[in-house]
This record gives sequence, structure tokens and C-alpha cells, in this order.
Amino acid sequence: MHKVLMTLSRWMAYLGGAMLIALIVLTCLSVAGRLLNGWLLSDAVQSVAPGAAQWLVGIGVGAIFGDVELTEAGVAFAIFAFLPICHLTNGHAAVDVFTRGLPARANRALGAVIEVVFAAVMILIAVQLTNGMLSKMRSGQTTFLIEFPIWWAYALALTGAVLAAVVAAYLAVIRVLEFVRNRDLLPHQAGADL
Repeated sequence: MHKVLMTLSRWMAYLGGAMLIALIVLTCLSVAGRLLNGWLLSDAVQSVAPGAAQWLVGIGVGAIFGDVELTEAGVAFAIFAFLPICHLTNGHAAVDVFTRGLPARANRALGAVIEVVFAAVMILIAVQLTNGMLSKMRSGQTTFLIEFPIWWAYALALTGAVLAAVVAAYLAVIRVLEFVRNRDLLPHQAGADL
């Protein structure tokens, strides 16, 4: 099970990374287009080459239409796409100033409680995203500029949220078993540490 979840989480993170790269390219092109458009419409360029400037503006040199809407949807997906791998590899920041001195059994109990709460929260988020997506599907709501259905953004984010909820539930079961058996089944400190 761990291997399957790790593979799925890695692929989801790759997709999230690809989305971020696409959003970076989109943003850079949009900003460059906006700057070029402003330059083409400046008095200096209009006095030297008004025909060429108007032609370039006319063919669409400028900001990418709907870039903000696409960025909003893409970032939401990327955030949820990275959650499963981050959680599965203990990539979350951990401040263990108070728990470092506790016995192993107490740390296992605390870890089990934290994982169960995290799993419940991730399941709640996935359920609420599902409800939101279904609501947007029923209403037919679209974005303002490019008018793509808003439920598409919810559906993208939901893919990562569902996998994050499955990973969180899996880790909650593992941490509860570790507490019951009083031994580690998975590493605890593989990720970020503060």
C-alpha cells in the first residue's frame, strides 16, 4: 500500500510541478505582452511606426486574456497536488521543542492523535470540495473573462485533495497501529525539521 501511495503521490507532485511551470510561463508571457503593448502604444513608437505598432496590437500583442483566472485555478491544483507527497514523506515542518523530551510511547500517542485529526481535516476538505464542485456544476457558473466552468477548477483541486485524504487516512491507521504495537512501522522524521 505504501509503495502504491508513494507512486501516486509522486505523479501527482509531477503534475503539480508541471502546472507551476506552465503558470510561470503564462505569467511571464502575459507580463511581457503587457509591457510590449504599453511600449507599442507609447507616443515614441506611435510617432515613428504607427502602422506597425497598430498591426502588432491588432494581432493580439498584449497581456494574455484570462491569465488571472487560469492562474487561480492552476495554483489551487498545484497546492493540493503537493500535499500527498509532502505528508507521506513527513515533509511538513515540525517543531519538536516540547516533544523531544517525552518518552517514545507518549510521542507515538501524540503522533497518532495528530494523524487522525489531519486525516479528518483532509477528508472534510475533500468532501467540501466535492460539494462545491457539484454546486458549481448545477449552477453552471463560469469565470468572468474566459468563461470556463468554475467546476473545472474544483475538479482539478479535488484530485489532489482526494489523494491527500487517502494518504492521511493511511498514515493515521499506521500511527495508531504504531501506538498500539509500541514500535515504529514507518519513519517519522524524513522531511523538514525546524
